[in-house]
Amino acid sequence: MDRFDIEALRDNAKELTHNFRSYRNDAKDQADLLLQKLKLQNYMEQKREDEKLKKLFLSVLTVIGIIASIACIAYAVYRFVAPDYLEDYDDYEDPEEDDDVVVED
Repeated sequence: MDRFDIEALRDNAKELTHNFRSYRNDAKDQADLLLQKLKLQNYMEQKREDEKLKKLFLSVLTVIGIIASIACIAYAVYRFVAPDYLEDYDDYEDPEEDDDVVVED
């Protein structure tokens, strides 16, 4: 009957535990790397959504600004072209005003 070599079995067990530890560490590193990639991907998606919102907001503000500018220009042209009726009214003399004047003796 052959005897088992206890020292060889211990060496094999140590090597096996070392291999398991290295595999476990490699798996842990891979899991950490995967989590970092997922976080980065989520961050990039959120950043893209923020950029879309900024573009939409700037587009809306641009349209409102253009409409306000057109309205201001139209109002300025209207004020420049429209006749001033108050000037005509100042030159108008009312004949009834003369009757109201009281002359003192």
